Amino acid sequence: MRKSADLDEFDLAILEILQKDSTVPQREIGERVNLSAPAVQRRIKRMQTSGVIQANIAVVDPAAVGLSITIVVEVHIANERYDLINGIKRSFLEAPEVQQCYGVTGEADFVLVIVVPSMSAYEAVAQRLFYDNPNVTKFKSLVTMDRVKIGLSVPLSLD
Repeated sequence: MRKSADLDEFDLAILEILQKDSTVPQREIGERVNLSAPAVQRRIKRMQTSGVIQANIAVVDPAAVGLSITIVVEVHIANERYDLINGIKRSFLEAPEVQQCYGVTGEADFVLVIVVPSMSAYEAVAQRLFYDNPNVTKFKSLVTMDRVKIGLSVPLSLD
């Protein structure tokens, strides 16, 4: 595994634990990786400050809060001018329904993951994000049937 020069085996071991459960007490992390709790705290703070750890969040099941439909959307744009690209990115960033957004290579320009409570709610999102944007030439909606895997954990290896 290629790793940053700033991350050692202790950092990677701490990250492995935190990716599974960010509520594990630093004392327990220290016991598991053979460091003191203050050393763990310093390492976590350094990784937060440097951007290695971007957030400590709770992963919520969308269906449990009424957002039972997940849609993957391929978005095609007409013009790749810098200001237009930034404008469409901003609209995706500001849309709470958009859970993930990727600029991609290939036929599409963006791939989005959207969660909504109903198809009529998706129609409103599509109107706002795609139909009302003159730079969107077309979009393709893929309604998911089964949530097989979801996660944001980065594969780490101590090898």
